[in-house]
Amino acid sequence: MARIDVPEGEGLEAARMWQLAPHMGAGVHAVTDAVYVHSTLGIREREVMRMRIAQLNRCEVCMNTRARTAVDQGLTDAHYNSVQNYYDHPDFSPRERLAAEFGERFAIDHTAVDDELWSRLREHFSDSEILELTITAGVCVGLGRAFHVLDVERDFETLWSKEAAHPKGGVTL
Repeated sequence: MARIDVPEGEGLEAARMWQLAPHMGAGVHAVTDAVYVHSTLGIREREVMRMRIAQLNRCEVCMNTRARTAVDQGLTDAHYNSVQNYYDHPDFSPRERLAAEFGERFAIDHTAVDDELWSRLREHFSDSEILELTITAGVCVGLGRAFHVLDVERDFETLWSKEAAHPKGGVTL
C-alpha cells in the first residue's frame, strides 16, 4: 500500500495516484511517451539499462515491467532478471552491456561517468543515442526512486510498457 492515499477505483495504483496531481501525471506521461514510444534507441539496450536501474532503485513496479518488443526480440525474464551480471553475460551485446554500465554508473554515482566510459559510449552510440540514453537513465532513476519512496504497490503480475498490448496478457500503465 502506498504511503499516500491513492484514490480508490479501477486500474493500477501506479496509474490512479496521478489523480492527486493531474498536472504532474500529464508531465510524467509526456516524458515516458518520449522515452518508451518515440525513442530511437534499440529496445533491448533501453530495457537492459532500465532494468539495471530498476534493480539498483529496488523499484518493484519497474522490476516487473516488460517491453513487448524487447520480449519479441528475445529478451526473456531470465535476461531481465540477470542484468546485474551484464559485464560478462554472453547473451548481451556490447551495446547492451555498455548501456547497462552507463545506467549503473548514472544511478549509483553520476560523477563516475568519466572520459573512459564516454569514449566507449561514443564508439558504439551516436550523439543522439547518447542523449536519449542519458535522458532515459534520468527518467528511470527519478521515477523508479519516486515509486519506491512512495511505496507504490505492485498490484499486477506483469506490467507492459507503453507499447501495443502483448498477446500473452498483462496490463499497460
